[in-house]
Parts: sequence; C-alpha cells; structure tokens
Amino acid sequence: MSNRRKILIALIVALVVVAIAFAVDQWFVLRKAHSTFENYYAFRGCVQLLDKTDAYGVCKTPSGAVVKIVQYRGEWYLDGDLPWGCLGSVCFGI
Repeated sequence: MSNRRKILIALIVALVVVAIAFAVDQWFVLRKAHSTFENYYAFRGCVQLLDKTDAYGVCKTPSGAVVKIVQYRGEWYLDGDLPWGCLGSVCFGI
C-alpha cells in the first residue's frame, strides 16, 4: 500500500473518530440539559424567570423572547418541542 493511501485512510479514520466523539459529547450535553428545569433554563440561555410550577416554567431570553419550558416524562423541553415521534401524550417508537 502506498504512503499516500495510508495517509488518506488515517485521515478518514481520524475524521470519523472526531465526528463520533463530537456526537457523543452532544448527546451527553443534551441529556444533562433535559434532566432538570435549572439545567434546561441555563441551556436555553434564559436570563429572567417569569413564572414556575412543578410542571412548567416561563422565562425570558436575552433577545426578549418569552419561552415556556415544560416537563414531559420527567425531562424538560420547550413547549411544543417534544421528542421526535410524540403527538400530545402519545409517543411512537420511543
């Protein structure tokens, strides 16, 4: 095998490893963000808490947008931004 081919294979393997590491890191970041209201509040960049109950919270972002964060199946999401495959309280394939 030529040197050029070895370098190309090594480069491809390195890029795949970096892409996998990035994907795993993002998965852990998202898992942590969805785990508590406080984590999701910080993840979304909220700067002011306007209202909070056990099931939802309303906050303001730096741009002035008001967002509602809701609890769904023990995790926190933007209102209307539930995990893929969910329609209301019914989830498919999750």
